[in-house]
This record gives sequence, C-alpha cells and structure tokens, in this order.
Amino acid sequence: MPSAQYIQCANRHFLMDCGEGTQLQLRKYGIKFQRIDHIFISHLHGDHFFGLFGLLSTLHLLGRVKPLTLFAPAALKGILDSILKAGNGSFAYEIVFVQLEGKEGQILLEDEKVKVSCFPLVHKITTFGFTFTQKQKELSLNFEQTRADNVPRAYYARLKQGHDVVDDNGKLYRTEKYTVPADPELVYAYCSDTEYTESIIPYILDADVLYHEATFIEELSERAKQTKHSTAREAAMIAKSAKVGFLIMGHLSARYDDGKKHIEEAKIVFPNVSVAEDGMTFNVPFLKSLK
Repeated sequence: MPSAQYIQCANRHFLMDCGEGTQLQLRKYGIKFQRIDHIFISHLHGDHFFGLFGLLSTLHLLGRVKPLTLFAPAALKGILDSILKAGNGSFAYEIVFVQLEGKEGQILLEDEKVKVSCFPLVHKITTFGFTFTQKQKELSLNFEQTRADNVPRAYYARLKQGHDVVDDNGKLYRTEKYTVPADPELVYAYCSDTEYTESIIPYILDADVLYHEATFIEELSERAKQTKHSTAREAAMIAKSAKVGFLIMGHLSARYDDGKKHIEEAKIVFPNVSVAEDGMTFNVPFLKSLK
C-alpha cells in the first residue's frame, strides 16, 4: 500500500513520504496542502514517492510561489530534473533539495518550536527514519498569583524563562511560585521500510509515539528477512526496547485483509499498539497519556 503521512506540529505542516494518490487523499480528508513547506522521502521505492511529481505539479498549477524544501536521497533530484526536462517544463516556485546521506543521525531542520532529525534504517536500498520533536513550551505565568503579590511586569519574561528574580530591595520572586509548568516535549518517530535492527533504538528512545513498519506477521518471518522488512512482533520488540509510549504499525502486506493478527501478535510483547489505516488521525499528546 502506498505510504504518506501528513504531520502537523506546532503549526508547521510536513508531508512524510508521498506514495501514488497522495494528493487525492489530501483532498479527500480536507487537508490544505499548500500549507506544506517541507516534504520528506524516506527512500526511493515507488510506494513511497510515485505521487510526488503529481503533487509538485499541482502546487505549481495552484499558483504556489513560496519555496518548498524536499529532503530525500540524492537520486531523487535527478529523477525530478529528468521528468521536467522531458516535458520542457519548470515550476514557478523554488524546490530546495536537501540530500539525505550518511550512516549517523543528523538534524535536518530546527527552530524555536520544532526539530526534525533523520537516521539510517536497514532496507534493500538507502532508507531513512525520522523523528519530529515539538519542543517544550515556555512556562506560563500564574497571573492570579502575580497580581496577588504585585509582581512587577518587568520581571515576567525572566520568570517565564525559568529564572528567579531579586528586586532592588532584596525581595525574591521564585519562578516556581509564579509560573505554571509548560507542556512537555513531544516526539513522533517514523520508521518506514526496514528489517529488524536494534541500531535505531538510540534515535527513537523514549519517543511518545512510534510508527514502525510491520509488513508481515511472524509466520512469514523468513520472508521478512529476505525482503528486509519487519514482522509485527519485531516492531513491538523495538517499541518495548526503545521505551516508547505507543506503537502504530503500518505498511502491511496486501495479503492481509486487516491488521487484527498484527495487533494480536504485537500485544504479546507491547500492549499499547494500533494499526494505521487510510484517513486515520493520531493525536500524539493523547497517545502519550496512555503510557
């Protein structure tokens, strides 16, 4: 089944993989894909990127002018360039191509609210996993307490940054008294096609939610090894070892009508588990609360 995930994080809009039909699904579920400024392609097997050129073309036809950043293995740039050249075409917006490479994890983008990193998986071709981190928010002021104690507004910023403040008369204002704990950091990890490998555990350790491929169930474990895919049990073992909060399995073989057997198999190892289906929405803070 073609893969694609739309990820909204701190008002940033990301597309993770772009299998055939992705733009049709985005329309079906009411997602405004002009908002997407960053696309990540895990690897160059068709079920993960065959929908990309169509989406890029549609963005052009819809009048996009702002740049779009594309993170992908190096060969994808040549593929896109060849298609454009064959049709003597071009896009009205800039595609900023960032080549994914290396055998170690690396940060791809980071600002004050979000960090996205990639790390190598183990598949037939060069493949990457990703983590999307929503950083811990700034402390919030307890306005009832600040008003009750007549805390000067000039001290608000320092208190929200987690610093105690002493005024000119030696009076101490403690941040813990005048602030409310911030929302915690949230981490979503995406592991597309990969064989079972414990090498990824350091990169996804303590993630709140892990998406991990589970192409087969254990009775086809030999087939999984041959094709460098994972079983539901193996995905659960990774989730358990990495101490994640919740496991979402996907990329199920078309031989299965549903994911019931995958869930049964995985739950023997790891209890908090589900199977991704078309149009399904997962709320990371909610799933985190189930840990």
